[in-house]
Amino acid sequence: MEKDEVITATRLWVEKAVIGLNLCPFAKAVYVKNQVRFVVSEARHVDGFLEDLDRELDFLAAADPAETDTTLLVHPTLLPDFLEFNDFMVMAEGAVGEHGLEGVIQIASFHPAYQFADTEPDDIGNYTNRAPFPTLHLIREESLSRAVDSFPDVDGIYERNIETLKKLGLSGWQALGLSNTKSAKPGS
Repeated sequence: MEKDEVITATRLWVEKAVIGLNLCPFAKAVYVKNQVRFVVSEARHVDGFLEDLDRELDFLAAADPAETDTTLLVHPTLLPDFLEFNDFMVMAEGAVGEHGLEGVIQIASFHPAYQFADTEPDDIGNYTNRAPFPTLHLIREESLSRAVDSFPDVDGIYERNIETLKKLGLSGWQALGLSNTKSAKPGS
């Protein structure tokens, strides 16, 4: 798959699911201002993906937030198994610390087969974190804090997302036309 196809599919997911379903009420502001950096990794192994993460952590930490406020680092082929991706996240979080960026940048994770602990693979709630490809969302904590401070009910976001997805249902999610997120299986 070409990089532009990966970015197009990821943008569609951001537009239709993340923003369109209001799964993240903070996403629209940075997206419409073109402050979201989309990066596709072509690493052939986990070490290479970590090197790409290192570069993106350095880039985001040095970038002007008015230009680049957040980064989506996407890999279309590496770590298709959610459990392996979940294990990888320990190393990704470690990279934040190695760069001295704890409290500055945090990472949120998205995956085609995302599964929260103690849920069934087909639980609709898992779709809050399902993306077309394994994706690392690098978030400036300062920006997140400002967004959270300005939002009236941050604690209710998760519950509203679950309710939204229950109303939408799997067929509604599939009707969004998001590639790779409708038939993914954990451990596959």
